[in-house]
Amino acid sequence: MIIELNKTFRFEAAHLLPNVHDGHKCRRLHGHSYQIELVLVGEMDEKMGWLMDFADVRAAWQPVHDTLDHYYLNEIPGLENPTSEVLAHWIFERLTATLPDLDAVIVHETCTSSATYRKR
Repeated sequence: MIIELNKTFRFEAAHLLPNVHDGHKCRRLHGHSYQIELVLVGEMDEKMGWLMDFADVRAAWQPVHDTLDHYYLNEIPGLENPTSEVLAHWIFERLTATLPDLDAVIVHETCTSSATYRKR
């Protein structure tokens, strides 16, 4: 049985977008209350009755959270241009080793705007 498992996390961070034109509101330093959704897809373990323990997903996320939470994203290697799209890919790349069933990372920078990076 194929299962899709979703776990949501939050962190706060500041950034600016250096590649937009002068005068663009995102060129100014600002912050977001980011919401991150991790989407795992795989075969359910019949004995356990789950794809993965949510506690193990949280443990895999914690080092990424510690790197991002209450930091200036532009100063983190690989996030010099920290758009939601770049951030989704950056998070995905850091989690695939510990979450092999990771299928997508969804980054919500506001309650109405998000970007998804999906494994192809």
